[in-house]
Amino acid sequence: MNGAQDLGGMMGFGRIGHEPDEPWFHAEWEKRAFGVTLAMGATGTWGIDASRAARESLHPADYLASSYYEIWAKGLEKLVLRHGLVTEDEIRLGKALGPPKPVARMLKAENVPAALAKGSPTERPAEWPARFSVGDRVVTRVMHPSGHTRLPRYARGKRGVVELVHGAHVFPDSAAAGQGENPQWLYTVRFSGPELWGEEADPNLVVSIDAWESYLEPA
Repeated sequence: MNGAQDLGGMMGFGRIGHEPDEPWFHAEWEKRAFGVTLAMGATGTWGIDASRAARESLHPADYLASSYYEIWAKGLEKLVLRHGLVTEDEIRLGKALGPPKPVARMLKAENVPAALAKGSPTERPAEWPARFSVGDRVVTRVMHPSGHTRLPRYARGKRGVVELVHGAHVFPDSAAAGQGENPQWLYTVRFSGPELWGEEADPNLVVSIDAWESYLEPA
């Protein structure tokens, strides 16, 4: 989706502010927003790609006016409403108005360290041979999907070189839309700065992105 989150290479938004020894959280409520988002993801009601898509699909004016964890909280509100886990009135009042809706599983506090250490592996058995190998020259597709994608706008229609082959992984574009995992081969592709940003870019700049097989064609 060409949303407000896809700002790579766009001008006029100022520099990114870097804080020395920046803390993970700047306020106590941010810890709660992070924790609740992870806890709801652990219920299995939706996956990480659907969670990303919910945040990306916020209205651009709302997205750009919100802080990082405000975006997380607003994305989570969309998901719990969509899946009928809360009502609009409960969101507005900030309290339950009826018994809780059932979920497939719950992440208990004592199990959090083990769950975070395990992560959510996305690698799956490959159903066909990899189309590309390390060193192959490829070009990314020019695409403007209405849903979630991990191919950034600035890297579409660009020529690069495959530098790593990661095996087959869940295809995020499909998973976010509720259309199944549909695993594809995943590659790391390296691009030069001038290829991405034009002749005025630093000639020594290199950018690598992870790209699923359907994003790529032979160069």
